[in-house]
Amino acid sequence: MNENMDFEAYIRQGEPDKKEKASIWQTAIGLQAVDGLKTSDYLMQTARKHIEGDIDIDQARELIKSYYLSKTVREHINPTDEWKEQPNLDTPASNEQAPYKYPTSTPQVQDKLHTDDPNILRIVQAVGAQELSVKEIMDGIGLKDRKNVLNLYLNPAITGGYIRLLYPDKPRHPRQKYLLTDKGLTLYKKLLGE
Repeated sequence: MNENMDFEAYIRQGEPDKKEKASIWQTAIGLQAVDGLKTSDYLMQTARKHIEGDIDIDQARELIKSYYLSKTVREHINPTDEWKEQPNLDTPASNEQAPYKYPTSTPQVQDKLHTDDPNILRIVQAVGAQELSVKEIMDGIGLKDRKNVLNLYLNPAITGGYIRLLYPDKPRHPRQKYLLTDKGLTLYKKLLGE
């Protein structure tokens, strides 16, 4: 896969910051491949912009999110039918169901909002609407081994898109905190029963 070759070049020859970003993107794209998903050129371009420092991780996330949202909407609107007179879909014929006009996401995306991983559920509940350090997270979930908290709770939650770093471009920032992403907040509200 040519895209991975580019990441390998960054990892072998890149500056420490680019090396770390390339490694993270390579892992994320590898996880997509494991799930049988094809990596889009747009995602690769966005990854390169982030690695090169042209955009930060939050900008990359928003670009990707808006791209896939607009792509999903475009795919469910037939351009040849756009100007034709459409039947009234709000009131179904006698025994027909009205089709769903414009889905906001695909079933695949909806399934990605859910997790059965008890460690992710636990850390999402502990972080909630706060910004917490690793120590505060450890206290919140009642664990003392930092390595286990990082490997079993925090890293999977970050990889899964539930938690993000306050300073994403500086993972070892002395005042680094962790907070829920939009996806994490959605899960948190669901756990609270909202």
